Amino acid sequence: MSKEKSVNWFEISLDLHLKYGGKIEVMPKIPVTRLEDFSVWYTPGVAAPSRRIYEGGRDLSFDYTLRWNYAAVISDGTRVLGLGSVGPEAAIPVMEGKSLLFKYLGGVDAIPLVVGERDPDKFIYVVKALEPSFGAINLEDIESPKCFYILERLQEILEIPVWHDDQQGTALVNVAALVNALKLVGKRVGDVKIVLVGAGAANIALYKYLKVIGARPGNVVVVDSKGVLHRGRPDLDRMRTENPWKYSIAIESNAEGVTGGIREAMRGSDVVVAASTPGPGIIKKEWVSEMNEGAVVFAEANPVPEIWPWEAKEGGARIVATGRSDFPNQINNSLGFPAVFRGVLTVRARKMVDEMFVAAAYALASYAEERGIHEEYIVPRMDEEEAYVREAVAVAEKAMELGLARRTMSRSELEGEVRELIERPKKFMRLALGSGLIKVHPPFGQW
Repeated sequence: MSKEKSVNWFEISLDLHLKYGGKIEVMPKIPVTRLEDFSVWYTPGVAAPSRRIYEGGRDLSFDYTLRWNYAAVISDGTRVLGLGSVGPEAAIPVMEGKSLLFKYLGGVDAIPLVVGERDPDKFIYVVKALEPSFGAINLEDIESPKCFYILERLQEILEIPVWHDDQQGTALVNVAALVNALKLVGKRVGDVKIVLVGAGAANIALYKYLKVIGARPGNVVVVDSKGVLHRGRPDLDRMRTENPWKYSIAIESNAEGVTGGIREAMRGSDVVVAASTPGPGIIKKEWVSEMNEGAVVFAEANPVPEIWPWEAKEGGARIVATGRSDFPNQINNSLGFPAVFRGVLTVRARKMVDEMFVAAAYALASYAEERGIHEEYIVPRMDEEEAYVREAVAVAEKAMELGLARRTMSRSELEGEVRELIERPKKFMRLALGSGLIKVHPPFGQW
């Protein structure tokens, strides 16, 4: 396992963002060869599909418009990619990057939308008002704990899938990685002691989904900035009012009543998933050495993990994962959201529910297992296109099985369409690069 490389990604990114003036643009998908064509695509011909939708029902908008493949990436800029509350304008580069990943990895037409409204109920009102334009909503970079309230409320009132990537996306890839890691160390999720370091959006969501896949709440210990969550915490009453999601974990988890900090929580544990403060040094290798044999350590803070992978290995961890692409076992949301949205949009799903989440996680884990899991390969890499196809198909099939799909397809029809849509952006990229429509400005590729 190599030590840290020295590449100034920040300087390169700043230079290239300025040169390209953004990362995505809107392009036609229909043929336009002469002026008369606009009589079909716009007036007078466009009145026909508008009239059909009005007379036949709103769901026809999925058939006659881009809505079937159109997702909004929405943020209020209050919790941006480790930067904190930098505001909606500063959130645009991140939302635009997310939209690029949606398209390139999942064939999803996503658009970045930042909202200058921090009040959660007003934010919810804005998203609800935008619903008729989109087939799905991706919430992004919204501070905790209001992100939980916003997600739950929008899931109740919208008739399209709503996903918060900092919650469900992170949890999905963690679940897939953990499923395979536990296979390698010969342990079962219902038996292991799991420590979650950090109690923000990512780990609160992960706690929920660990229970869904069979983890016992009493075997989970969660550590926030003030220490271990337990029933005797002096701030429990305030927590119940200000963050009921964290409060419920404090009441339900940690059956042994562990107190103290990260070290005390890790002692005698089997798995640690850290999504907290960038390191190194947040987790020490001496603490890893106090875990059980066959320890699994996921240190996911960016840009620097809570503990360097080689230090975790020196401490006795058998399997180590981080959030970085330059180390083995990258836990990256990009393995989840493009495929999940591909699946729900292809069948025009009305909701995103836990059963669909679990189907996605197991499909991702299964694909890696078929490829041959080992200590440095527990989840697929971002360049493994087939993993996205498998995951999208699993989500779509589960939506149809649960009666949440507006569209019913056979397995072969579904897989063929999903594969074509996922491959399409790569074909466009090759054409654009080959023809010079997209120019390669230095220092692009010089790393």
